Order: sequence, then C-alpha cells, then structure tokens
Amino acid sequence: MSPQEEEQVRLKRQGSKQAIALAMEGRWREAVAANKNLINSFPNDTDAYNRLGRAYMKLGEYSQAKEAYSQAVKLDPYNAIAKKNLYRLSHLGEAMVGSSEDSHKVEPQHFIQETGKAEVVNLRHLAPEEILSKMMAGDRACLKIDRSSLIIENDRGEYLGQVEPKLGQRLIRLMAGGNKYTATVINSLENRLTVIIKEVYQDPSQAGKLSFPAKEFKAPRPYVGDSAFRHTLEDKEGEEEPGYTIVGGGEREVFLKESADNNNETDNKE
Repeated sequence: MSPQEEEQVRLKRQGSKQAIALAMEGRWREAVAANKNLINSFPNDTDAYNRLGRAYMKLGEYSQAKEAYSQAVKLDPYNAIAKKNLYRLSHLGEAMVGSSEDSHKVEPQHFIQETGKAEVVNLRHLAPEEILSKMMAGDRACLKIDRSSLIIENDRGEYLGQVEPKLGQRLIRLMAGGNKYTATVINSLENRLTVIIKEVYQDPSQAGKLSFPAKEFKAPRPYVGDSAFRHTLEDKEGEEEPGYTIVGGGEREVFLKESADNNNETDNKE
C-alpha cells in the first residue's frame, strides 16, 4: 500500500471513529454531519450511509433516513443492515417529531450481563408491528406492573411486550420490596423484541436475593465486545456494519469503545 493510500485509510478510520463516538453519546445531529463529511470524501462508504440512516431515524427524519439506506443498497444490494431498516421505515410515517438527542444516549454499561444482576429477555405478546418498528437497539424502555404481569413500555409510554410470567412474578415481588430495574432494547425485529433488564438498586430488605438466579454459573460477560470496530462482521444472515456489535443475535446496533488491537495498529501506522 502506498503512503497516499495509507493516509486515506487512516482518515477514513478516524472519521468513522468520530461518527461512532457521536452516536454513542446520542449526539445525532452532529453524527449526521460527521457521516456526511465522510461520504463527501468517500462516496462509496456504505457503512457511513448506514450510520447516516440510523442518525436520521433517531432524529425522526425518516425521509432522509430512507434516502441514506437506499444509497447503501445501491452500493451494496446485499447489505443486510440497510435492507432491514428500509423495511422498518416502510412501516413508519413521514417526518415524525424526533426526540431530544440526549434521550437516546447509549450507555454501554447497560449491555453487561452480570450474574444475578441482569438478564436478556425475549418479550411475549408483542405490540403491533407499527410500534415495534420504531424501536432500535440502544433505546431505553421501562418496566411497569400491570395487575399480575410485568410489561415493558417505551419512553413514550407505548406497550412493547410482556416479560414471561415466572421471571415477571419474581421481579414484581422484588420491585414491591424496593428494588429498581432498567430495561434497554438490544434487538428489534418485526417478530421479536429482546431487552436486557438490569438491577440498578437492591433494597436492603432484599439483600441476598438474586434478581436473576443463574441456572449455571457463568462469569460476567459483556454483550458488547472488542470486535465492534472490525471492518467486516458476519452473522447468520450475511453482513454487519462496522461500529456495531453482536447483542443477543439478530440486528446489531450497539456501540462500544475501540479494541486495544485497533488502537495499537493505528499507533504503529502513525
């Protein structure tokens, strides 16, 4: 590779890191600008178009999001991320009002599954597709007790689905005892919604009671890993966008810090 080509690779990587960092912080308007700048320099960068589409979706600017994802498909007709989101956009109305940038800030610590403190849950009795299509990996959700059931709502108070009864009943008892929990979407498809429920406060009266008893001991593990910045990721369906990583299968749209390997590689080149 010539020095000029190496410089182009370095600039592209640097721009991608900046765009991903802005998305991690929920600064979607700035993420739009960063990805547009990348596209101006690298017009065939499908990953930048995918990130641009995601930023527009977070801002509620669905027409622009559709344009970005459509361009990604033109460049790569088999791009799974773009095709999934175009399908999702077909179920959303035009120009819906976007939420504030801070409201969708992705907090990586929400994606750490710690033994007894967090669990990945596939919801039952899902909401209609027009509601689920609004949800993206990284969106916050809320736990709500509905009579004898534990349900999950989005931050607009719309019903998303129900936690399976056995776990729901356990969490309801612990919540009545003073425990507090958060929920975050990690997988949103037309026929499946997966969240991670995490204990964020244990009341002293519940000391010694695990929120999520493990069937077998497993060391705490992150649901976002150092592979997030690999230039290609493969899943069962084919492709995945760099800057996102596997979280419970299906669509992968959760960010993470860059791996130490990539940092070292960049340092060596510079």
